Amino acid sequence: MQSDAYWQKQTGSKPLFSDLLWSQPENRALAGKLLIIGGNLFGFAAPAEAYNETVKAGIGIAHVLLPNATKRLVGGVLETGDYAASTPSGSFSQSALGELLPHALWADGVLLAGDLGRNSETAILLEKFTAAYHGQLTITKDAADYFTLAPQALITRPETTLVVSFAQLQKLATTAKFPQPFVFSMDLLRLVEALHNLTRMYPINIVVKHLATIIVASSGQVSTTKLVTDKDIWRVAVASHTAVWWLQNPAKPYEAITTAVLTATGDV
Repeated sequence: MQSDAYWQKQTGSKPLFSDLLWSQPENRALAGKLLIIGGNLFGFAAPAEAYNETVKAGIGIAHVLLPNATKRLVGGVLETGDYAASTPSGSFSQSALGELLPHALWADGVLLAGDLGRNSETAILLEKFTAAYHGQLTITKDAADYFTLAPQALITRPETTLVVSFAQLQKLATTAKFPQPFVFSMDLLRLVEALHNLTRMYPINIVVKHLATIIVASSGQVSTTKLVTDKDIWRVAVASHTAVWWLQNPAKPYEAITTAVLTATGDV
């Protein structure tokens, strides 16, 4: 298949799906509910940033869930925050599953925003959570690292979007034994082709940045958005907008995520 049959390009002045931009719900009651999970005792910037970005993106209600070890530090900073069981080192513990699942069932989508730290109990928790929760799941930052060594269950899970660095994508594809290598020297054409094939093989949505361009791949369709200004720190903002636009357009993941890139980067 020729790349122009599945590859679309957009810019801030020429959004691919402008109809979505004009039809976003203005009534908060119709704009969806999102659960943001993240943080540990030594850092919770990612879930805090995610909350602020989802508000910018137009979410109806965003709720943040952190390990209870952060409670005395977070205090009243996050007015919509709640807490789940944590390990002695301050990360989410296995027993937090009983709190994560009810919160997730309340929401229309879940964002694993990162700053989870490195903890074996958190790894088990995330494995169990992603298996038990069947709704829309967006994963970014170090939350994605928990799945790079055993990615099969995640990449075969429907309703999943990964917003990852190129290095994370490379590791994920390698451990999944995907036949096409992802290498930093590859040009955009080869990367688009590889992501086209990867998302035809697996029911996962991928968002990655390469060569100052954010690439979205879903069900074999690929869009590219050249950044007006390249950004080193981009994943939490893009993941947050992705989670919001996707839950507001659940039948159009490719269109929704492609649109989210523009609103997250401020290029529209």
